Amino acid sequence: MKNQRIYSGTNSHKKITAILQQENAKKVLLVCGKSFDSNPFRDFIESQDIPFVRFMDFSPNPKYEGICKGVKRFKKEECDFIMAIGGGSAMDVAKCIKLFSVLDENKNYLEQDYRESTTPLLAFPTTAGTGSESTRYAAIYYQGEKQSVTQESIIPDYVILEPAVLQSVPDYHKKAAYLDALCQGIESWWSVNSTVESQKLSKGCVEVLISHFNAYFEDDADSLEVVQRGANLSGQAINLTQTTAAHAMGYKLTSLYGIAHGHAVALCLPRIWDYMSKHLDLCVDRRGKDYLSEVFEEIARSMGVDTPQAAIEKLDGMIQTLGLTTPEVENDGQLKELVSSVNPLRLGNNPVRLDDEAIEKIYRKVLMGK
Repeated sequence: MKNQRIYSGTNSHKKITAILQQENAKKVLLVCGKSFDSNPFRDFIESQDIPFVRFMDFSPNPKYEGICKGVKRFKKEECDFIMAIGGGSAMDVAKCIKLFSVLDENKNYLEQDYRESTTPLLAFPTTAGTGSESTRYAAIYYQGEKQSVTQESIIPDYVILEPAVLQSVPDYHKKAAYLDALCQGIESWWSVNSTVESQKLSKGCVEVLISHFNAYFEDDADSLEVVQRGANLSGQAINLTQTTAAHAMGYKLTSLYGIAHGHAVALCLPRIWDYMSKHLDLCVDRRGKDYLSEVFEEIARSMGVDTPQAAIEKLDGMIQTLGLTTPEVENDGQLKELVSSVNPLRLGNNPVRLDDEAIEKIYRKVLMGK
């Protein structure tokens, strides 16, 4: 895996000056959203000795056309360094600009063979959730369909984890992002692709996030840096393993009911875990059902409880404590739409086989409690 340089803790933003000098950067494409204007370090960033070109012309769920505009801007301005500041969307846009800038602009970028891009990329996340700053993945939309872009060289070269930026995250997004990171840590742990290395990252993520749950949501300043690091560990973990059924089932909940991604995934994960615990005979992990049962036990212990069932109940309690509600399914048509939306490739990473009947059963549990 690419060797990132991660700088974390108070005043880590000051490393930007040295990074730009080290890379001999001449002009920076700054990929950011409108929230950058309220970033406490905006003046410091823009006071660097080299010019910054802002690129903000993209949507929260970035579209292919927006990426193309960014590539054109990057080339026209002759930038040689990319900096992404913001949430997951800013990270995805910056990664794709970096990747597509070395491809043929006269052809659809998504239909070309990706190759390595050497443009330095610095990621400065302003939320603690996706861990996108440490993954080789980017998600964009083309003609209304979600596209996953994957290439090793889009993993940012540098990461700034500055805890002060978390102080201004809106309450709902703070909750959803936290749950997204926790679910990523858990899913990576039980993924069929897990390794000793990835499980170590997952364990660190889960233990950190669980132990700082109360402090983080009571706005304890000391917990910001720790939770930020935990979210980053979740990104490092899924970079090795990818996510599983909870993420696969959460995507359509987000678009259909307008809830945040982390919120949707967190509603699904406890019901999926419950189903898997009761159907270990359907285990598809080559290491076997006894191995998977032990993994479930290990995850539970890292959550501070003795059994997977207690861990499931703890997750339910956390969602309730955060005041996150469950959307109401309006009819069976919506249920069928949800089932048909699930990406089978993501299910291939899940340690227990889930067919359409099982998925519908889980969705009913999630949305209707039965």
